Amino acid sequence: MTSTFLPDKRTGPDVDVPPMSAGAAKGRARRRALHWLTAVAFQVPALVLFLVLVLLPILFALYAAFFRWGGFGMPSDYIGTDNFTRLFQDPVFLGDLWRCLVLVVLSVAVQLPFALAMAVLLNQRLRGRAVYRMLFFAPYVLSEAITGVLFSMIFAPDDGLADQLLGHVGLDGLGGEWFADPSMVMATLFLVMTWKYFGFHMMLYLAGLQSIPRELTEAALIDGANAWQRFRSVTLPLLAPTLRISVFLSVIGAIQLFDLVWVTTAGGPDHHSETMAVTMFQYGFKRYQVGYASAISVVMFGISLVFALAYQRFVLRRDLEGATTTMRGDAK
Repeated sequence: MTSTFLPDKRTGPDVDVPPMSAGAAKGRARRRALHWLTAVAFQVPALVLFLVLVLLPILFALYAAFFRWGGFGMPSDYIGTDNFTRLFQDPVFLGDLWRCLVLVVLSVAVQLPFALAMAVLLNQRLRGRAVYRMLFFAPYVLSEAITGVLFSMIFAPDDGLADQLLGHVGLDGLGGEWFADPSMVMATLFLVMTWKYFGFHMMLYLAGLQSIPRELTEAALIDGANAWQRFRSVTLPLLAPTLRISVFLSVIGAIQLFDLVWVTTAGGPDHHSETMAVTMFQYGFKRYQVGYASAISVVMFGISLVFALAYQRFVLRRDLEGATTTMRGDAK
């Protein structure tokens, strides 16, 4: 009777392990080399694109920031740190920093809670909730250029839809030059930003809410917790990783905001809606002071990098450690 050979998983001197033949060793080495070549072949195009389109422009912008350069030829008029000194003495750029801070605070304190409230509402069993989700997410699909043109027409003085609606309900005194009044332009711009981006954060929160086990909320309900207690003690802690990612994306987006502002106001009136990216564009492509614009871009990159590293170190640390632990557990 022929017995099936089962390899012994034990290790030790009493177990005879047949030596690997030279042909088998060569075959294994060939497969390993093929595996690495395949991995390199798939990674090289992405690395080349990253080098050409991301890393080299960053390094060249850092280099050009130390020159007085108009954008033609290679930079040759070295001026040291004069561009950075000028930058932090420029009231327009200092105003950009203040407006960026205002947009960040408003986004975190107003836009994200509004998106969370809508996500909690649309996570309930409502008739037509799929339609509402689609309608609220649709503005995010539109390009910033289309959104800017649309709201430039809506908030046009006198003839715009906003002024006409306010006039029909007897509140025409609240209307006016929405994008032309320095006291109203930032509030109007933030309203447009909220309409454009809150649907994206709402969908993030909806995904997080739907990943929470229903058994936990049902157990809290059995224990006598009301709706607010269930939200505060069960839903909100389990949604915290999604909230942290949402805050990170919102802050980075506010720092780099450009296209929506450029289409609606171009930074006006009198720089009252200008952002760092708009100022960089104005100096680089309108005034041909590319060295100074490069200094602005370096500062923008530095602010984003410092915030990203600090946020990852102090806020996302537990999430990243949990993901690493899970990956190690799966590998075992």
